Amino acid sequence: MINFATWDKLLRQYVDTQGRVNYQAWKAESAQTLNQWLGDIQQVDIEAQTHPDEQLALWINLYNAFTIASILKDYPITSIQPKVFGIPNWIAFAWFFYRPIHKLGNDYYNLNQIEHKILRRKFNEPRIHFALVCASVGCPLLRNGAYFPESVHTQLEDDATRFINNPDKVHYDSQTQTLYCSKIFKWYQNDFLNVALPFLTTFAHTSKRMSRLERIRRLPT
Repeated sequence: MINFATWDKLLRQYVDTQGRVNYQAWKAESAQTLNQWLGDIQQVDIEAQTHPDEQLALWINLYNAFTIASILKDYPITSIQPKVFGIPNWIAFAWFFYRPIHKLGNDYYNLNQIEHKILRRKFNEPRIHFALVCASVGCPLLRNGAYFPESVHTQLEDDATRFINNPDKVHYDSQTQTLYCSKIFKWYQNDFLNVALPFLTTFAHTSKRMSRLERIRRLPT
């Protein structure tokens, strides 16, 4: 089984319970520790991790660790979405997710590949969208601890609960009977197809008020 202890310790040290990351301290004190852990992971035989929960925890941890490592490398930065003369540079933004710089074994991966071709395709688990972090305000909050195979489903349940009960992501207007949702539910609508409303009702504290929903609108991320 892969040892996630180093990644877990770093998250607990530099991420608070609200998902805020102390990038300045992390880079000054422990950037090399993260890089060393990722270097050790490169030697792991991914195919040997045969249990689905082991693979699920591994790929979520790797996605988030690769994201943090990429930010620390260039920190300080104001955003992963650079601007040129005040205009968003979408090409550079996309390159952050599509550049194949993350090595595992003999292969190189990019964040887009890990999310869409591995996690979404293999696991059919919509709760990953509340766990994968892109270092943007609209993204889910970074958990201040690693995901572990024996608890990954409980952790994803907690992530979903936190996301859906965050009024910046989901809120219900009782006067208009409208549920406003993050664009995550639009971008990944196929993942949530036929489960979106039951999914929200399961997690949201306002489930009783949401029982007579008539329409859904989406919040900007």
